[in-house]
Amino acid sequence: MDLGISGKNAIIGASSQGLGKASALELAREGVNVVICGRTPETLKAAHEEIDAAGEGAVISVVADLSEETGQRAVIVAALENFETIDILVTNTGGPPPGRFEDHDAAAWDSAYRLLLASAVAMINGVLPGMKEQKWGRIIAITSQAVKQPVANLVLSNSVRASVVGLCRTLANELGPYNITVNNVMPGFTRTDRLKKLMGGSDDFSAFERDIPLGRIGEPEEFAAMIAFLASARASYISGVSVAVDGGWIKGLL
Repeated sequence: MDLGISGKNAIIGASSQGLGKASALELAREGVNVVICGRTPETLKAAHEEIDAAGEGAVISVVADLSEETGQRAVIVAALENFETIDILVTNTGGPPPGRFEDHDAAAWDSAYRLLLASAVAMINGVLPGMKEQKWGRIIAITSQAVKQPVANLVLSNSVRASVVGLCRTLANELGPYNITVNNVMPGFTRTDRLKKLMGGSDDFSAFERDIPLGRIGEPEEFAAMIAFLASARASYISGVSVAVDGGWIKGLL
């Protein structure tokens, strides 16, 4: 299937590893020019080389922490200097630390807000003028299955990521007249370093797999395929939805 996005320009947040890198790789293979970012120069360099070798479009990498205003500005400035207009934005950051409600003080809540919601708001603000002017755009948020079915011991993620879904659903209404779609993708338990850290460094995911109807955790490329589809011309009439890529883990009807 031709996704119709070859030659488009994209920013993918937190894309030096994990789901962000997988999403950037998938878009690059479709001929999209990608701007990737991460906090660790060595990891980002390795991701840049891998994506550049696999894809057809240009790759720009920016060392940046998207929870900080300086990092947000650095990515937006580099993207617009190199590509003038951004057609596709994938908002994404790492996750906040695990813990129960009483484990977190006010500073932890503020940090989670800046990491998850404030970063998404800033990145959308940075690309929106160009999208509105050209009357074409794709905004895709990576959140978590936890926004539909909270995950134990992840109160920060459960709470603040849900606000990103509210933002996306509101923007889908506001930006529809400009031919800009806004969607949210909810990854389930996927084979990433984040999941390994939550398991204390273990590669034994059987505790999660028992609750997944497909009987296994997901692979990053399986998640990335949904990102590429929602970014595509083929998804031109899909907006305001939250799509789970979780192997059936979410049990609710809606």
